[in-house]
Amino acid sequence: MMQRSGPAPAPGEAGGIVLSDVWLDRGQTPLFRGLSLTLTERRIGLVGANGSGKSSLLRLLNGLITPARGDITVADLDARKHRRDLPGRVGFVFQNVEHQILFPTVREEIAFGLAEQGLARAEARAQADALLAAHGCAGWGERAVEELSEGQKQLVCILAAIAPAPPILAMDEPLASLDLATRLALLARLARLPQQILMASHDLDLLADFDRILWLEAGIVVADGTPADVLPRYRAHEMARAAAAAEAALP
Repeated sequence: MMQRSGPAPAPGEAGGIVLSDVWLDRGQTPLFRGLSLTLTERRIGLVGANGSGKSSLLRLLNGLITPARGDITVADLDARKHRRDLPGRVGFVFQNVEHQILFPTVREEIAFGLAEQGLARAEARAQADALLAAHGCAGWGERAVEELSEGQKQLVCILAAIAPAPPILAMDEPLASLDLATRLALLARLARLPQQILMASHDLDLLADFDRILWLEAGIVVADGTPADVLPRYRAHEMARAAAAAEAALP
C-alpha cells in the first residue's frame, strides 16, 4: 500500500485529517485493514470502482460510521472521543440530494446547521440569506426546494454543508446526476471555497486539477499522488478491465 504525508498545515489552520491503523468491516465483509493516511492538501480526489471504500472513507471522517479499531483525527479532534462534534468540522454532501435535504424551503435548509451551532433563528436565517447572495442566489430563501432543478438542489446541499463554516468538506459523488454545464459551474464554485475538500468521483476530468488523488481498490490504496500520476494509470486500468469484461461476455 502506498501512503504519504501531505505538507504541514499553515499556522492557525486546522490540522487536516490523520488516519492511523484504521480497520473497518462493511457488514460481514472486511474493508480497511490498517489504513494509515495523512491528508492535508486543499483538494483531494478519491477514485476507484464501486465498493472500493471511497464512501466509507468519507463517512468515517464525520462520524457517520466508526472504525473497529485505529485512530482518526479530524481538524484536531479525536474522531472516536468527539464523534458528535464531527459534523461541525466536516460538512458532508451526499450523492443523492434526497438523502440530505430535510426542510421545505431553501432558507430553512441552509439555516439549520447555523441554528445547530447556537445561533438565534433570526440570525441563522439572515446568515443563510447572505450566503445565498454571496453565491449568486439572492432571493432563493423562500423558494420551495422541491421546485428546484437537480443542479439547484445540489447547490443548496453544498451551501447548507458550508454554512456552519466547517474546515473540511467531504463530497460523495456530488455532481454525478448533473449535466456538464451544471457540473462545471458547481466545480468552479467549489474551487473558490476556503475549505479542504475531499471528493469521490467517477468523472476523472473533474479531478484533473486537484492537489492529490487516492486510488482505492477493496479498501487498499493502490496509488497516491498527483492527478498527472494517478489518473492515467487508473483510466488505463479501468479500460483494461472493461475490455476484459466485454471479451468474457462474447459467445
